Amino acid sequence: MSKPGLLLIGGATDVMLARMEAEFTLHKLAEIADFEAWASEHGASIEAVATNGHDGVPAHVMGACPNLKVASAYGVGYDAIDTSACVARGIKVSHTPNVLNAEVANTAILLMLAGFRNFMADEHHARSGNWEKESNAPLSRSPDDRVIGILGMGRIGQEIAERMQVFNPSVLYHTRSKKDLPYEYCGDLIAMAERADVLICITPGGPATEKLVNKQVLEALGPEGMLINVSRGSVVDEAALIETLQSGKLGSAGLDVFEKEPHIPDALKSMENVILLPHVGSATHETRAAMGKLTVDNLLQWKTDGTVLTPVPECAHL
Repeated sequence: MSKPGLLLIGGATDVMLARMEAEFTLHKLAEIADFEAWASEHGASIEAVATNGHDGVPAHVMGACPNLKVASAYGVGYDAIDTSACVARGIKVSHTPNVLNAEVANTAILLMLAGFRNFMADEHHARSGNWEKESNAPLSRSPDDRVIGILGMGRIGQEIAERMQVFNPSVLYHTRSKKDLPYEYCGDLIAMAERADVLICITPGGPATEKLVNKQVLEALGPEGMLINVSRGSVVDEAALIETLQSGKLGSAGLDVFEKEPHIPDALKSMENVILLPHVGSATHETRAAMGKLTVDNLLQWKTDGTVLTPVPECAHL
């Protein structure tokens, strides 16, 4: 019996590739020079796609695979996949939740600590020799006893709140609806930002949250406030962020994600009160290995009985 066709969009580790090739006839989009010719010959054989949250499944690829039945995404975010189109065609979509909760939470806390304790400036002060030449660095601020506002209180948001407890915070959160959690729910995002010392964005991307953190929210945080974004770049109005930081209406920012990755505006790069990371929230060997394993596990589960282990909510009923 021939193996079902699998189209790989983006990269994969050697371990992932070995597991895929053992059970599927693997095609790599990156190696296809003439997509139309390839689609004419192989498109109908593709029943599965392995992709990631950044590349998703482009419309022309989905259209060229009439027998596509499953799309397994490497990552918890899947806003680059048109789930409505997938549901309409009965295509199951899976992602890799839970295995990266801890690491993304660690990254959010890292950004917060680096912001409060002037890590970038102090590290430069030591490395440059200025400590010897100019004496001590300026004082920083303590992360203890702060009001932490969390935009999005899903699995990762809850992990952030739990790990924050060592700093004795007051935790507020804003989501579409109140949850049964030991934190204070805020139905108004601007009102929450007015009370918060730090606003941490960990809400899904997509049209529903695009530029949700706008100029009003950023100004509500105030000149001592800190914005941290470990969700999607689209959640924050990047132009408004630059404007409020430059004007002093927002104090600082710690950013792991951006509107047009991998592009980062020069204005953000030039600011000493902004900490920049290249979308590495889950980027440890251990977590990425777990994500890769679950990506392939979802494909193998589908091959076994037509289900997936971790479907995205929109496809859970399929």
